[in-house]
Amino acid sequence: MSLWAPTVVSYIGELILFICLAVGLWALVHCALQRTDAFSAIGTLSKAMWLAILAGTMLLAVILSALGQLFTLMSLTASLVYLLDIRPALRDITSGGSNW
Repeated sequence: MSLWAPTVVSYIGELILFICLAVGLWALVHCALQRTDAFSAIGTLSKAMWLAILAGTMLLAVILSALGQLFTLMSLTASLVYLLDIRPALRDITSGGSNW
């Protein structure tokens, strides 16, 4: 019986958690720096709600990471939805549609 497999699985889980937290922190900081009225202009949830979702899922991922990867993946999903859907719309509103 090999004893290194649980260690490798543990390291992979920690790597996934680290990536999730890095992406989540990026999304959280970006969200915090945006204007409040821009969120209503693009027709999405309020800035406070996005901050609560991003911070809450990150907190759950850290606290409950020992139970498995479910909350880590939920946090990563929330962060990616923000970064890939909301962030480009906010960028278009705040910069006048420029890609730069």
